[in-house]
Amino acid sequence: MICSTRRSRACTDSVPVQSSGFAPIADRRARVLILGSLPGSVSLQKQQYYAQPHNAFWRLMGRLFDFDAQLPYRQRVAALKRNRIAVWDVCASAYRRGSLDSSIVGASVRCNDFPGFFAEHRAIHTVFFNGAKSADLFRRRVLPQLSMLPMALEYRQLPSTSPAHAARSFAEKLASWSQVRHAAAE
Repeated sequence: MICSTRRSRACTDSVPVQSSGFAPIADRRARVLILGSLPGSVSLQKQQYYAQPHNAFWRLMGRLFDFDAQLPYRQRVAALKRNRIAVWDVCASAYRRGSLDSSIVGASVRCNDFPGFFAEHRAIHTVFFNGAKSADLFRRRVLPQLSMLPMALEYRQLPSTSPAHAARSFAEKLASWSQVRHAAAE
């Protein structure tokens, strides 16, 4: 594709751009870690996890932990921490076209420091994956590094909260995601 100097949306979405993730949402009391793959373009613009308005993440968390999903971001983050939930992404950075997980360029993936994270967050016992891509990246790129850790973690894949994965209704996703509430209470 030849792009003019006035970049169209189609042009910029066809060129891989390096994206870098955020620091984790976590405190030392966290018992559950929810992992995505890499923030999408709206999240990167707003510097907030799951900022895409049609992503179901915050609606799900609000329903599961009894807070308003429309609260200011800081208050939503505080609600997760109060409920012993940590959030992070598998990728520290990667090249990707647009925001779809399927567009992440595998060879460009640089993973976050999970051995360091788990060493600091020893109460975490369950890792939930927000969709298949984060589970696959973690299994292939991170899990081999964790074999030396003295902690036993349980891993569970959940249906993606992304609007690109609309095969399941909100009610179906809520039923699956209720595992997070139960694990946080353990």
